[in-house]
Amino acid sequence: MADPARFHLAPAWNSASLATIIEDALKAARAQGAGAAEAAVSADSGLSVTVRMGEVETVEHQRDKGLSVTVYFGRRQGSASSTDFSAKAIQDTVRAACNIARFTAEDECAGLADAERMAREAPDLDLHYPWPLSAEQAIALAREAEDAGMACDKRITNSEGASVASHDGVHAYGNTHGFLGSYASSRHSVSCTLIGQEGDSLQRDYWYSVARDPRDLEAPVAIGRRAARRTVRRLHARRLSTRTAPVLFEAQAATGLLGHLVGAVRGASLYRKASFLLDHLGKQIFPAFVHLHEQPHLKKALGSAPFDNEGVATRARDLVTGGVLQGYVLDSYSARKLGMQTTGNAGGVHNLCMDPGQHDLPGLLRLMDTGLLVTELLGYGVNIVTGDYSRGAAGFWVERGEIQYPVEEITIAGNLRDMFLRLSAAGADIETRGNIRTGSILIESMTIAGE
Repeated sequence: MADPARFHLAPAWNSASLATIIEDALKAARAQGAGAAEAAVSADSGLSVTVRMGEVETVEHQRDKGLSVTVYFGRRQGSASSTDFSAKAIQDTVRAACNIARFTAEDECAGLADAERMAREAPDLDLHYPWPLSAEQAIALAREAEDAGMACDKRITNSEGASVASHDGVHAYGNTHGFLGSYASSRHSVSCTLIGQEGDSLQRDYWYSVARDPRDLEAPVAIGRRAARRTVRRLHARRLSTRTAPVLFEAQAATGLLGHLVGAVRGASLYRKASFLLDHLGKQIFPAFVHLHEQPHLKKALGSAPFDNEGVATRARDLVTGGVLQGYVLDSYSARKLGMQTTGNAGGVHNLCMDPGQHDLPGLLRLMDTGLLVTELLGYGVNIVTGDYSRGAAGFWVERGEIQYPVEEITIAGNLRDMFLRLSAAGADIETRGNIRTGSILIESMTIAGE
């Protein structure tokens, strides 16, 4: 990548100025009679460009900011928000929240997270790497990715575009427990989507790289070439006959499976009794080799944070050990509804990691021997209440541990409860481009619906 030291995209606000806004909001809430209050402020700036067939399609500069205030009168709660940070707007926002709270029914579970759970220290997680990219420089990088992809194979005939994006911001949160914390973060990405054709077969595929630090991004040329290779390997895809077979989810598709697990153990799903994992705490839900754990303090990781959306300290913890469900994903409200304690997950999980196995993707193909490699999932046919799973898919049919041909227009189906228990291997090819980090996942058996 280009040297990030040459660029700088400075946020319009800093931690100190956002902290002042929060202090003013909390002071106003107290003055208007609120027994407790919390406020969150964010300010972000960014640049994104898209190039298609060498021509610039979009150039967008973003500057966003927002204030949200929640006040409590006993167990009555009211919230309001604003994008105006002026002194009058802050007062008006607090007043609106207070007016709502006064006419809201009491909720015994409403309130701030417990004071003793507030973050006392803010570790430096290495999340902020400004990349002050000019539009011209971003366009040049996007063209570099697309040109490399177009030149990679004569079967690449068209492009859906290449994009470069850089975002930089600061987030602050405070409440009347006396907690006030903030941290800056950045997120940068390069992507390329290409179209390939040979005879009457037409396919598309993509590749992308995302990182906190622009120096950690894959080179644009490598991204374009990988997008091209992924596209041409899908040409002349076939449909399969309906069958039952092992299914290997490529790492970037496997993250979705663990995302469904998170959805099923979220507090809101549990207290509404809308989860297939209701009352499964302490029970076997995966084979004994599976270990799933949160690592919120990984440096530079996309899911890292020193505290959650309620100021609660994040901490490393096990979600699944020995295949047994060890905990839920709770904020303070859902924890109270369940008679439990918050797990520091207001806003979601932080770097949920599955321990890698010993095989890379080629090794997993050999282990599977015969079955389906899924590289793309389509649509959304997942019922978290029952665990029923049915999604459109594309990928490759595998025999004797080797890819035989691409497949498309098929549906894979099963039940998540059974799929989790039939997880037979996890790969060493860890996907790190998101909040869930896992290698490819091999499921012992699923229904594949085709012709």
